[in-house]
Amino acid sequence: MAARLEIEGGVPLRGRVAVSAAKNAALPALAAALLTSEPVRLANVPALADVATMTRLLETLGASVAGEGAGMAVRVERVRSDVAPYELVSTMRASVLVLGPLVARHGSARVALPGGCAIGVRPIDQHLKGLAKLGAEIVIENGYVIARASRLKGARITTDLVTVTGTENLMMAAALAEGTTLIENAAREPEVADLAALLAAMGARIEGAGTARLEIEGVPELAGATHRIVPDRIEAGTLLVAGAITRGDVTVTDLVPDHVSAVLAKLEECGVGLEVGPTWVRVRGPERPRAADVTTSPYPGFPTDMQAQLMTLQGLADGQSRVTETIFENRFMHVAELARMGARIETDGAIAVIRGVPGYQGAPVMASDLRASAALVLAGLAAAGRTSVARVYHLDRGYERLEAKLAALGARIERRA
Repeated sequence: MAARLEIEGGVPLRGRVAVSAAKNAALPALAAALLTSEPVRLANVPALADVATMTRLLETLGASVAGEGAGMAVRVERVRSDVAPYELVSTMRASVLVLGPLVARHGSARVALPGGCAIGVRPIDQHLKGLAKLGAEIVIENGYVIARASRLKGARITTDLVTVTGTENLMMAAALAEGTTLIENAAREPEVADLAALLAAMGARIEGAGTARLEIEGVPELAGATHRIVPDRIEAGTLLVAGAITRGDVTVTDLVPDHVSAVLAKLEECGVGLEVGPTWVRVRGPERPRAADVTTSPYPGFPTDMQAQLMTLQGLADGQSRVTETIFENRFMHVAELARMGARIETDGAIAVIRGVPGYQGAPVMASDLRASAALVLAGLAAAGRTSVARVYHLDRGYERLEAKLAALGARIERRA
C-alpha cells in the first residue's frame, strides 16, 4: 500500500522553519554536468525523488556521482551513452534537460518524448525548434527525439511562448556553440538565473540572466565548478500559507524574499500579517482570510505552482474569490478533493470561483499531482478532525520531508504506510 499522510487538523503552527533548495534549480544544474569532463560540485541539493531519478539518468549516460544532500559531485569524464530511456523520462519530464548538453558536447542525443502529465500537455517543440536553429538535425523516431550536430552554431532564437526548461536547454546548448546566440522571450524565473550563475562559474559567457533577452557567447569548452542551489520559492510559499491557514505565527527562513514577492502581495491582500527580513519572512494568520482574485502568469507574476495552495486559503475566506489559470490546462484537479472537505468551488475552463466557507472538515482525499498534494495537506492542517491524504509519492517529488517540517511547527501529522 502506498504511503499516506494522516493529519489531525486545527492546530495553529508556531516556530521557525528553513526552506530546502529548489528542485527546479537542482535538476538543470545536474544536467549541466554533462557539458564538461571536470567535476561539478553542488551544495544544498534537496533529497527528492526527482533528484534521484536525474542522478540515475546521468549515471546511465556515463556520470560518476559522489555524495548526496549537502554536497554532491558529478563528473562525466566521457559520455558513454547518448540515450535517455523512456522508463526514466516517463517518471520525470525534466529528463529532457539532458538534450541540449548532450548535443552540444557529444554531438548526438536520443531522448524519449516525455508523454503525458497529469496537469496537461507540456510539449517540447520550443526546445526542438531552438536546437534546429542552432544547427542540430532533429528527427523523431519510435517515440524518441534524435538530435545530431558536429558543432552547434550561434543563432537568434525567439520562443513562441515562455518556457523554463526550454530556455535552460537552449542556454546550455548555446554555451558550447560556435558564435553568439540570442534567446528572446526567455524565461525569467530565479531557477533560470541560478543555472546561468552555475554556467558562468564553469566559464560560460552569458548576459541578461533574469531578463527576457539572453545573450550567450559560445566557448570551446567548459570547466568544472562549485555552486550552491538557490532556495525553493514554491516550498517557501507553501510553508507561508501553512502558517496563515492555521492562524499560526511562523517564520520561514533561508529564502529569497524577492523570489516570493507575488505570493507575499497576495497573502497581504488576504489579510495575512507579514514581516519581511533579508532571508526570512514571518507570517501571522488572520482569524479569517479576506477574499482575493489571482491570475497565474510566468515569473515575476503569481506562480502556477502556488495556485492550488492559495486556493486552499481562499476557500476559507470571507467572500468570493476567482482564480484564473493561464499556464496549464488541467490545473484544477485538487478542486474535487477540496470539495470533499467542504470547500465550495466551481470551475469553468481556466477559471475557478471560490465561495469561502467558515471551515473545512477532515476527510480521506487523494493527491493527483505535486502541488495538489501540497494543497490537500494545507487543507488538512486547517480542517476540523482527521484528514488522510493518499498518494503522497506526488508530494515527495518536490518537497523534502514536508511532514517533518510541519510537525516541528506543532502540526499533528504522520506518515503511514
